[in-house]
Amino acid sequence: MRFDILTLFPDMFRGPFDESIIRRGQDKGLIQIGLHQIRDYTTDRHRTVDDTPYGGGAGMLMKPEPLAAAIESAKQLNADATVLLTTPQGRPFTHALAQELSRKPGLIILCGRYEGVDERIHQHYVDHEISIGDYVLSGGELAAMVIVDSVTRLIPGVLGSDESALTDSFGDGLLEYPQYTRPPEFNGLPVPAPLLSGNHTEIARWRREQALKRTAERRPDLLAHAALSAADKLFLRSLGVLHVG
Repeated sequence: MRFDILTLFPDMFRGPFDESIIRRGQDKGLIQIGLHQIRDYTTDRHRTVDDTPYGGGAGMLMKPEPLAAAIESAKQLNADATVLLTTPQGRPFTHALAQELSRKPGLIILCGRYEGVDERIHQHYVDHEISIGDYVLSGGELAAMVIVDSVTRLIPGVLGSDESALTDSFGDGLLEYPQYTRPPEFNGLPVPAPLLSGNHTEIARWRREQALKRTAERRPDLLAHAALSAADKLFLRSLGVLHVG
């Protein structure tokens, strides 16, 4: 998959994109990342990318001309790419949306700045507007990093084991079960007996029940959309979670 990031601050991406899973994906040739300075698509000597909004108001808006030129240039590298705009007004970014985006042939991510982007860019060029949460950042660069990281993990071959992505929190609609490693006891806290039993059926059942329990305690809203078996529902009712379908 190819990611093209349109930004006023390309250097912000150098550290995060040169480390860990994203670096591994690039080294394996499974992802490509292009960083594009929006100012390179201006035509005036001051390289102006913003202007005052019509009708007045605080702050500045990103001008449409350089943004359109940057998007069109990125499209020449990958004509089938989906154009995303990072904005607080966008669709909430979820694991399900990351899965959807991971199946695209490529993503062009436009990082918003200032008070936003001229509405005509939204209307003519953007396929999806995405928000990573109900808060305001100084710009869309950090949101773009989150999107690239989350989507990259879902591309087959990037992780050491593709099963890792499937068992992560939200992979099956639930939070992940608790995990333990050596030693078998730490600060008086033992590893739960089922994990030491060697019985794979018992381990799988314990993990499923713990994922259900943790989700019910911390994110009960997720249960409404999770795929729950009859055994899952029975276990949740035993915890006092009655409204599970």
